[in-house]
Amino acid sequence: MSNNSFSFWATKSGSKPDLLCGRPADYFVAQKHFIILICATIVLGGFSRMVLKNSEVFVLMILSVSGFVTGRLAYHFVEVHQIVYPLLKTPSFSLYCYFLPLIVFMAALDVDFYIVKNVFWQVLLTGLISFGTAFAIISYVVLKLNGHSWDFQCCMLFSITLCIIDPLHSVNTLKTIGISKMYTDIIRGESLIICSFTCIFFGIFRGHSTDTSMFRELHIIIGLSFDVFGSTICGYWCTRVIQIILTDLFSNTLTNVVLCFSLVYMTFYLVEYFGMSGIVALVTVGLNLDSLSFKPRMEFIITKFLIMCSSVYEHLIYAFFGIVIGCGEIKYFKFHSIVFTVTLFITVNFVRLLTIILVSPILMHSSYEYDWRWGFVIAWSGIRGVFSLLLAPDIYNISRFKLPAPHMFIFYIQVLSLLTTGINSHMMLRSAKTLGLCALSLPRQMAVRNAIEHIQEIIRNTITLFKTEKILTNVNWNVVEEKAKIEYNPILKQTHVQVSHSPKEESPTDEVLIEEARLHVAIIQMSSFEKQCNDGTLGVEAARILIGATKSYCPIHGKFMSISDVSTYVRARSWLIKFKNLLTYLEYHKERILFTVPGNNKFLIFVYQIIISEEFEYATHVVTIMYIFPMIIHLWPIARELNVSALTSINYYFMFLYILESALKILILKRKYFLQNWNTLDFFIIVIGITDILCMYFVKLRPDSLILIQFTVVIGYLRVIRFLPIFKIIIPILINMADVQIKKSLSLMYSITKGYVKSQEDAKLLIRQISGRESIYRKLYDILEKNKREAIRELGLIEHEGRDVVIALKTKQTIRNVIAKALKNLTFLWSRGIIDKHEGIEMNKVLLTKIKALNNFPMAIPPPTPDKYLPNIVWMENKDVLIEFFKERTKLTYFDYGDIICREGEMSQGIFLIISGMLHSSSPTFGIDSTQRTDRQFKTMYTEYCTSGDVLGELSCLLKREIEYTAICETTLQAFFISLEDLYEGFDVFWPSLEYKMWLKLALSIANQYFEPNIAGEDLKFHKCVLYNHAYVETLSSYNEMTLNHVIMKLIILVYGIVINSKTEETFVAPSIIPKSCEQIQGISDVSKLLIIPTSDPAKNDATSHAMVSTGLRTTKKDYNWKRKDEFESGHLFRKAF
Repeated sequence: MSNNSFSFWATKSGSKPDLLCGRPADYFVAQKHFIILICATIVLGGFSRMVLKNSEVFVLMILSVSGFVTGRLAYHFVEVHQIVYPLLKTPSFSLYCYFLPLIVFMAALDVDFYIVKNVFWQVLLTGLISFGTAFAIISYVVLKLNGHSWDFQCCMLFSITLCIIDPLHSVNTLKTIGISKMYTDIIRGESLIICSFTCIFFGIFRGHSTDTSMFRELHIIIGLSFDVFGSTICGYWCTRVIQIILTDLFSNTLTNVVLCFSLVYMTFYLVEYFGMSGIVALVTVGLNLDSLSFKPRMEFIITKFLIMCSSVYEHLIYAFFGIVIGCGEIKYFKFHSIVFTVTLFITVNFVRLLTIILVSPILMHSSYEYDWRWGFVIAWSGIRGVFSLLLAPDIYNISRFKLPAPHMFIFYIQVLSLLTTGINSHMMLRSAKTLGLCALSLPRQMAVRNAIEHIQEIIRNTITLFKTEKILTNVNWNVVEEKAKIEYNPILKQTHVQVSHSPKEESPTDEVLIEEARLHVAIIQMSSFEKQCNDGTLGVEAARILIGATKSYCPIHGKFMSISDVSTYVRARSWLIKFKNLLTYLEYHKERILFTVPGNNKFLIFVYQIIISEEFEYATHVVTIMYIFPMIIHLWPIARELNVSALTSINYYFMFLYILESALKILILKRKYFLQNWNTLDFFIIVIGITDILCMYFVKLRPDSLILIQFTVVIGYLRVIRFLPIFKIIIPILINMADVQIKKSLSLMYSITKGYVKSQEDAKLLIRQISGRESIYRKLYDILEKNKREAIRELGLIEHEGRDVVIALKTKQTIRNVIAKALKNLTFLWSRGIIDKHEGIEMNKVLLTKIKALNNFPMAIPPPTPDKYLPNIVWMENKDVLIEFFKERTKLTYFDYGDIICREGEMSQGIFLIISGMLHSSSPTFGIDSTQRTDRQFKTMYTEYCTSGDVLGELSCLLKREIEYTAICETTLQAFFISLEDLYEGFDVFWPSLEYKMWLKLALSIANQYFEPNIAGEDLKFHKCVLYNHAYVETLSSYNEMTLNHVIMKLIILVYGIVINSKTEETFVAPSIIPKSCEQIQGISDVSKLLIIPTSDPAKNDATSHAMVSTGLRTTKKDYNWKRKDEFESGHLFRKAF
């Protein structure tokens, strides 16, 4: 850093520097007024943005002109010169270090790491081609046309500075015209590569310009290696530190903002201090940070603050450099300056167009959407900005020949940056509109129209609900409906665009609509992953992998990401399992069964006691370790020649010990000695050792035999195999390490798969809004459901492979959910004033401490014994009476892979409680034939998977009907079996509560799986529903009617059977929610079950509500032409997916 103190002046041998522009101060300088200049610049920039409606180029022009005027005033008036003199005296490298780190970090932070990772080589090639082309052409133009007698070095440095594309302004306009983020990230990645390379290049010149003797090829190579690879490694580890700090649970918003701001500069200064490139390190940090690197809802605040700081920095840079230009000699501004500026502007844009033509094959390979129109628009993205401005003073500082007008470098670059920012941005937008790239595609218009209709429907429903409130009876609802009406037409928003009305454009094919919907599904999935991570239900690493996989497969045309694709994206764990199996095979097992007690022979008994002792094993390892020093001397030629006799004696001694060890084992084990692989290795070592001794003896007899000598030397080097037995100690450690990594991999894959399943469910809730046709909706639903079933099957297989890992993960997640619920309740009590601020903070710290302690939660928990699974059956409520009753009547059963537990059409024999393993069957029918359904969502039959803890056969036992599915084992399976007779005996003994509780458990399970968003705010835990009647089940027989009182019934869910609206005869099939417009329903199927969630406190109104329901039932004689089955219409078991 000491060598980089170049500024707006060139340091001479004297103590005082020469200013780059303006005259030195010949008066006493007081720096107290400089802060006024800074504040005035910030205020002027803020007011200009406010008045000019964020027109950035005009704001920068105003600041530049005002700075130039201030500089001219400072040139003529001492009072103004006194204000700006601290700026003129400030080293240019100081401005570089003040402003550039944060701007580079913000540019890199906005780049999507996963997109750059997928197209890294394309970005690198684009950057290299862009820089090479720009440097070659611009340097030629500058050399030929500059009118200031610049030398070759100045021209080269000036051309390099103009090669930098501003990563901020070059893509801002592209974002507004709807260009794919892949293109903006490629352009921004290209500009960051050029910026990094240029900063490294200037850093090398800046560091060695004072000592040309050090400027050698070796120093350049070493410096480049440190700047590129060393800075990247430092940036990566700084990212890890920043992520740990920013995701700390106990840090508040202010702390995070201050830390993020300061850590950016700390990273830059530390890396620069150690002689590497701080810019490359910050680019690495920005690329590796994403939304998951911050606490929930913290990214928005931090990024807004950093954007504000970078915008202020940009305003200060343009104003400051305008002052520097104004302080220079005005006589150098001539008509040729204008001509040269226009020439540079044309050259820069021509170079950019040529670059885009050269890299078009790369862009076409990156995305199937690229064509010549996008290329023409992107050709205007060669905008120059603050990066070139901050390096402009170094052109004068680094060059050997000092020009009389150094401020002209800054003038040309600043004017060129303003021209490209204004003209190129306008041309990008204008050309995009002219070429029809701003217009929304018809599939996109249909998606937007569906979203608007959905919002309008919500508004109408809200108005209808408000009309029922008494306090709002005198509201003019016509005005409310008129003002709340949304009149938005996305087509009319696209000005200067001809909207095609051809039949082909107005009727896009299903393939086009599917592709548009696929991109929406990918966005929904990524939002789901991020929300799960913020809620704590998905780990950060798992969420990052899922988001990365989604972005990796998103550019592939027609590709819906499946769980197998995610598994392929994640590094395979198969090599870990193979490595562990190899280590397990090599592990030394001293099995006592191999050691036979040798009768009454005292000597053999004594030997037997020796070889089975732990001390004997330790002694063999000590002997092996002791041989290290003699082996080193043997391998060292000079030392070997000086210690031949000693080495020979030591070799005899150690061979005697090896032979003694093996002889003692063979004496006891006899032929069983070779059953252990390590014993075979010991015997092989002895054979090699004896061969070595014999060879050395024969060499003494025949010292002239060259072949014998060479063979002896080779045998001597084979003594290193004597150290192989030491691995008997290391192998158990390696096995434990491999086992830990396998468990981590299993845990991560289970979290990934579970998060993927949740994202599929979230996407299914929204696909109707993003699909333009019913056929598209059906295809999307089938694809998502198929992918979900595959993921559920993968969950079962992972659980079967590592039950202890999955149990630990589920336990940890349950603990986190419980604490998260407590935090939510604490926030509610705090917001209502029930708990004061101090108490709330202390309680919040206690709960956060418990969440943080989960980081040290064990990775594996041994699964419970089979007898511990009975209390896990929900309807037993962990009551000892029920558990003991069924414990005496259960039977432990085992099934192998492919075994059939129950067949379709058979009568149920009982229920199965799965202890371990996984089976699959068809999806539940809820007692409804598929032909009776009108909703596509439940017409298609899918495969259901059951794993440990699931109960099989409850519904068919309750209904006494045939089974409608065939359950087949996917793995070896262990389960408890409770026969039908024992279950009915339990019904008789614990009548009527036990049968009702089984129905309640099934109803709650169906509601949680199919209507989770609707009951998200309800406390529907089973024990609370039993004790406090938070929800209850009602039975509706065929031809019976039930009156629904929605005043005290908050939600009515049909969980089994078919009912109709008695007034409109609208049909409702299970599972479905009965709308509030329905006041009376009638049962159609033999048995219909409804889950009712009361609105009032159920503990107080239990009797009232049940009385109402009872009086609401009556028998009717209406005739409906339903195609019904026989009396024993088959039921179906419902099971949760996981």
